[in-house]
Amino acid sequence: MNTEQAKQIRIEEYLSRIGIMPAKERGHNLWYFSPFRNESEPSLKVNRNINQWHDFGSGEKGNIIDLAMKLHNTNSVSEALQAIERAVPITSTPSFSFRQQDVFEKMENVIVQPLSHPALIQLLNERKIPTDLAQNYCKEVHYLLNGKHYFAIAFPNDKGGYETLNPYFKGCIPPKEITTFDRKTATVNLFEGFMDYLSLLTLQAKQADVSAVVLNSVNNLEKAVPFLSKHSIINAFLDNDEAGKQALKKLQKLNLPVTDISKRYADFKDVNDYLCGKKMPQFQKNQTVETETSKPKIGKRFRR
Repeated sequence: MNTEQAKQIRIEEYLSRIGIMPAKERGHNLWYFSPFRNESEPSLKVNRNINQWHDFGSGEKGNIIDLAMKLHNTNSVSEALQAIERAVPITSTPSFSFRQQDVFEKMENVIVQPLSHPALIQLLNERKIPTDLAQNYCKEVHYLLNGKHYFAIAFPNDKGGYETLNPYFKGCIPPKEITTFDRKTATVNLFEGFMDYLSLLTLQAKQADVSAVVLNSVNNLEKAVPFLSKHSIINAFLDNDEAGKQALKKLQKLNLPVTDISKRYADFKDVNDYLCGKKMPQFQKNQTVETETSKPKIGKRFRR
């Protein structure tokens, strides 16, 4: 596939092939929850008339090749073209014309079942999450989009929606909401995403007995405040990025009894990256305790 062939592919078709579906449609624009961050309002727009995308959260925009490069974290046009062709093989590449396309079909035939698909198990293995642990908390969801079959790991929230994850994307089956685990403990552990929650349980199995909140997006923080306020200790396992820092500041301004656990994995973006030892320097030794496998734990001890 060359660049001209790639540009003939509709962006919404490419996104649907990798499991990213629009949250809403406004005229010739499709709006998506950004695959580059957690959010409660869709900020990624695809203009079907000109086949261009615009990420209002970052200000970035471009064509399908630019999008594939960003999705696959590469500066190589060749790698982006390969990714596009894997999703939309050249033999089935649709023709694109600069006019409004047919109405984008909605997700249908949603089936939720026990987590068992080999590709999803492999993803869990890559993230260092034990399969049996994930199966206790997650499901597997299958659905049709534009007549094509997709599947993903599905983590339920408190309103019947699901956070979804497969090797190509993370998203949400609405409604978007937090996920709470009320273990009737004085302590509550707070996470941005479910992979971080599962990562802590991988590191410290006894933390499954402690109350927890998974925001499923830092934009859901206010929704979690009533539940957090019931506890005398809040252990915040937030990401070491600007969004995580801002969420922590909001909690502190509310005078909630929050402890910033992210300092204990300061050289890692989040808890799962820490678990995987992913692309980061050695963990700060004065903030660790060795486990049975000689991997440092996050924190010395948590009170219930």
